Amino acid sequence: MFKHRNVPAPVQNTPVERVTSVLGPGINWSGNLSGSGGVRIEGTFEGEIAIRGLVVIGETGRLTCETLRANSVVVAGALKGNIITEKLEIRSTGRVWGDVITGAFSTEEGAFLRGQIRMEEKVELNLAPAEENSSASETLAVNGDA
Repeated sequence: MFKHRNVPAPVQNTPVERVTSVLGPGINWSGNLSGSGGVRIEGTFEGEIAIRGLVVIGETGRLTCETLRANSVVVAGALKGNIITEKLEIRSTGRVWGDVITGAFSTEEGAFLRGQIRMEEKVELNLAPAEENSSASETLAVNGDA
């Protein structure tokens, strides 16, 4: 009666649009962060971030990096470094010092950006698959200690 068709399951490459991990206020972190998921930074982070998903820098968050790569970035705190993202939002309390490459950009009144913005129809993030990344103990170090 019903025909069974072999339909492949959809590949889970959809970026996460919600926060799944939090670096809380008062935490100082130094190292590299990569993989997939949503991250909220309320403390201080120094290092590279390459996330397939959402990165939120909260009002108390401070991020210093050469280049932040993520599907979506929301800045309500301070970010010193370049950003490559498909979608960037700088909130009224957000401060960015660096150049931006993005496909979509929005700001609230009072937001600050010192750098250049380049809008592209398609942004290449060049994110490595999460399973190819080294283990967390090798890529992350707390307060510079391995």
